[in-house]
Amino acid sequence: METSWWDALPVSVREEIDGFVLRDRQLQAIKAMLDAVRVQWTGVEASRPGLYDCQSVVMARYEALADRIVRQPDPPRDVEALAACISEAPGELVAVEALWDGDSSGWFVVLVAVLDAPASEVHLAMIRHGSDLRLFNGQVPPWPEAVEAARTGTALAARFGVPFHFASPNEPDDEAPRWRPTP
Repeated sequence: METSWWDALPVSVREEIDGFVLRDRQLQAIKAMLDAVRVQWTGVEASRPGLYDCQSVVMARYEALADRIVRQPDPPRDVEALAACISEAPGELVAVEALWDGDSSGWFVVLVAVLDAPASEVHLAMIRHGSDLRLFNGQVPPWPEAVEAARTGTALAARFGVPFHFASPNEPDDEAPRWRPTP
């Protein structure tokens, strides 16, 4: 079914989606397809592709274009680089926290600097070590992103003399208690 939906899209939309895929912009590619199908299939909602269908089409494009995709490098996640980010933060560091979050590709851990004066947070890093296909392949737990986040977060907290908080280091939980309520 994905091929027929892909073929039914105007050439300009297919080129736009492929452009996003080639620049490794998965969410923009999915959104471009969703926007296009909402216009193209107006009045026939029951037969038009939905979000998951659009995601499948985009993933098929990733497979078709795999050898040409320009992957975006991960920003540095080492203690030195993250300590520099903390030093530039607009406020007083009171804790380093690791939080689970997820998207259509799977779970990841976000490291944040918790600040006072004014109360806020600064995003330091997103740590992902694969998609949730790992669950079906029996590759997790342990969750390697949690291990990296705990190691890096503990080192950062020690460096600045503040607490490190990771409420759910053993399993993904995006509703785990926070170090303090979000500002």
